[in-house]
Amino acid sequence: MDFDDDMDAEKLKEILAVVSTEIPKLVEAITKTMYNEENAESMAKSVAQFYKSMKDAGMDESQAYDLTKQFMSSFSVGGLISKAFEGGRGGEDEIEKEIKKRIKAKLKLEKDDDD
Repeated sequence: MDFDDDMDAEKLKEILAVVSTEIPKLVEAITKTMYNEENAESMAKSVAQFYKSMKDAGMDESQAYDLTKQFMSSFSVGGLISKAFEGGRGGEDEIEKEIKKRIKAKLKLEKDDDD
């Protein structure tokens, strides 16, 4: 493996040493912040409201449950890290697709009612 003039094996070793100690500390701090009692209660309310809005939009139990599961994954540390790494690739997830589909259908119904 060739290194640039500025990056020798010793510098790489130093960088990896810092990363290996700092990333676990960062993940622990994020986890403690996200999962305190107040935030957990807020997340639970958000999930319940999301599920209710999916049902109110006319989705059946299975669709609402699947989309709510995806929504809930955004609250986990793993889900956040996953989203961060996926962020640059673009595209929509299933929740976004389904919500857009429902919005278009609702707008079409409202337009048809106006005509």
